[in-house]
Amino acid sequence: MDLFSRSWTALRTAVAEVPDEDFERPSGCTGRLVRDLVCHLVIGAQDVLITLVTPADSEPTVDAVTYWGIVEPPTGEDPLEALIPRLAAAYGEPRWLKFHLDDVGSAAGRAAQLADPAARVSTRDEVLTVGDFLSAYVLEWTLHHLDLIAHLPSAAKPPAEPPAEALAAVRATLETIAGTSFPASFSDKDALLVGTGRRTPTDGEKAALGGFSARLPLVIG
Repeated sequence: MDLFSRSWTALRTAVAEVPDEDFERPSGCTGRLVRDLVCHLVIGAQDVLITLVTPADSEPTVDAVTYWGIVEPPTGEDPLEALIPRLAAAYGEPRWLKFHLDDVGSAAGRAAQLADPAARVSTRDEVLTVGDFLSAYVLEWTLHHLDLIAHLPSAAKPPAEPPAEALAAVRATLETIAGTSFPASFSDKDALLVGTGRRTPTDGEKAALGGFSARLPLVIG
């Protein structure tokens, strides 16, 4: 749960520091601008709040790792995904998106700190403990933190990256999902970027990956 708080705080801080003019830049999510990504984060914060107040009595069906799985790449036909760019544009000015994320995001952060990690909650037709749910969300926050800063200018002040411990934890999760470890020569950040298709591997990285490269990218959902 501590890693959830650190990764979420780091991401919200990074969003707050993005200049307004950079909200129109592309993010690391294909087809999404930075403003679209921030709108998606607002929805993510709402999901955290909703899940934390959706108790379950049955036994857990997933944990922090099995909550995620490898899915088909998005086709653009998901109604919610199609809504996000229109909703983001409706905010008009970046400051209102920043305000909404700070408002809802702060509430989600406080709710996470107050929640009982052993309690069971329900989401996506699955049951898991609060601790596992929040741990699962570290993957969401960390990958989207990388998406946020993917194309931001870094000449004056390099954008802050996700916490090192979050990068390491998400790499371990991704390797467990894939059933294969990335080469030791890969940094945690590069393992996530290459592994999820956010960056094309170099020839040297392809060679190091061996047969694993044919299974990439791993689309997690």
